[in-house]
Amino acid sequence: MSFEYIKVEKKEHVTIITMNRPEVRNCINPFVSQEMSAVIDEFDADPDAWVGIITGEGELAFSAGNDLKFTSSPHTAEEQARASKPCKGGFGGITSRFDCYKPFIAAVNGLALGGGFEIALACDIIIAAEDAYFGLPEPRVGLWPGAGGVYRLSRQIPYHAAMGVILAQRNLTAQQALTYGIVNAVVPREELMKTAEQWAEDVMVGSPLAVRACKEAAIKGNHMSLQEAMATSFPGQAALRTSADAVEGPLAFSEKRKPKWTGK
Repeated sequence: MSFEYIKVEKKEHVTIITMNRPEVRNCINPFVSQEMSAVIDEFDADPDAWVGIITGEGELAFSAGNDLKFTSSPHTAEEQARASKPCKGGFGGITSRFDCYKPFIAAVNGLALGGGFEIALACDIIIAAEDAYFGLPEPRVGLWPGAGGVYRLSRQIPYHAAMGVILAQRNLTAQQALTYGIVNAVVPREELMKTAEQWAEDVMVGSPLAVRACKEAAIKGNHMSLQEAMATSFPGQAALRTSADAVEGPLAFSEKRKPKWTGK
């Protein structure tokens, strides 16, 4: 599969998706979202793909969000037809994707504004470069963070802190985001991808089926009472119980060796 707006690299069980429009700070137009959605579809369907990493090309930006120049420019009928094609994952191919339980890591290499911040928030783990910063400036251009920003951020940090970002459009530095628990780690820029890949390695120490079962339970269980969630058996848990990995894990422990996960 070839792409115009993104780059894709596969390292064993890790898929790295790079938004590749550094000349416009990796802004997202519909074609970027379509390409990212297609890659994530492929990633989700590939039994050998266990962890995804999303990052941006260049020194300045993870992503500055929606491509407003594209939105405000006239387009040919062909461009309009291409731009209006359905995109399963929503903005960036991920912000509306609630049925993929494989983990995603955002490696934020610069500014993450608007939809860029929303893409990061849609990931499960966020690693930020020291000079990264985050914000939702959509009201300044007469828009609102409709790709999940208002919902995710107000659920993840204290309400008044979230409203400061959403209503007053105040940016968060990487260290502030770390303090609020939005990001998992802040590292020097030159160590960003190495750190993100190390987190991927840490995730893959566990069974991929167990990891997916955990993510599924966390997502679905958050909409339930604690009692209801604990009484529910989610599909990923059922798949794990009958898997080869569920046999391999205890066996490897008893034999004092590293488990050989197959994801089956």
